[in-house]
Amino acid sequence: MVNDKKVLYSGMQATGNLTIGNYLGALKNWITLNEEYECFFGVMDLHSITIRQQPADFRKRARNLLALYIAAGIDPVKNCIYYQSHVSAHAELGWILGCFTYMGELSRMTQFKDKAAKHSDNINAGLFTYPVLMAADILLYQTDYVPVGKDQQQHLEITRDIAQRFNSIYGDVFTIPEGYYGKRGAKVMSLQDPSKKMSKSDENPNGSIYLMDDADTVLRKCKRAVTDSDSEIRYSEDKPGVSNLLEIYSACTGKSIEESEKEFDGKGYGEFKPAVAEAVNSVLEPMHKEHERILKDKSYLDGIIKENNEKARYFANKTLRKVRKKVGFTDIPH
Repeated sequence: MVNDKKVLYSGMQATGNLTIGNYLGALKNWITLNEEYECFFGVMDLHSITIRQQPADFRKRARNLLALYIAAGIDPVKNCIYYQSHVSAHAELGWILGCFTYMGELSRMTQFKDKAAKHSDNINAGLFTYPVLMAADILLYQTDYVPVGKDQQQHLEITRDIAQRFNSIYGDVFTIPEGYYGKRGAKVMSLQDPSKKMSKSDENPNGSIYLMDDADTVLRKCKRAVTDSDSEIRYSEDKPGVSNLLEIYSACTGKSIEESEKEFDGKGYGEFKPAVAEAVNSVLEPMHKEHERILKDKSYLDGIIKENNEKARYFANKTLRKVRKKVGFTDIPH
């Protein structure tokens, strides 16, 4: 436990472009968590290389993502935001934990099956052992809580299993993490197929609003969003497209779904869709300005990276030293 606060850990991969769904569903909710928790937010670049990356683009995206954390409102002094690859303890603990994880457990991971189907030309061992590295990420910081959506539930379960297995052999080395189910973020679906979650890897670029989209692009995507022949604006299972736009509008304005429905009562899509775009742009435009300012100030951003990396290494190495001793590795002479 750090500063008598429980530890909360999360992160995002430095691949693709973050969407308004990533912001409303996760990032927005991270911003105030440091009041209650000691928060670690990683740029998960080690995880990102299970898919081939173009090095120069990859470096740029990772830096952009870290700057975006700050631009979105995550305070880099109150929280620890850092690059996963800058803390070598992640990879070392990942190897050690791999020796306490069973092939059968990993082969049951649905995300491996999904990713293997999408990248059939590159089904690498990293894709298979991905949950072990994720377990290392979480357990290194003696994490109490991990914000999880449905797609990450399985990974949290295997993390708990590995930690309990290790603890049963060597004593209480790891904190057993629990899922964090705080305030639910908006569940944002694809604008083109509201049965699917909005994704940064959507093949149809009109399905997702990206955090770096300009105002005109946001307006165009909202106007093209799938709705239905009935022009009534209400939140209902039989109106998934309209419900999705209401969810986005409500999350961006801070209004309830009921308030939003009342606001557009008797109005058509011709008024509703531009209003959704305006609400989204009111969130994105200040973020764009702040993101640009941060990226321009190289010394400021480098200072943040250096300071936060040191903090992450300190806590990670504390756990790793304990693990090394427990498994019987020879001490490194000083």
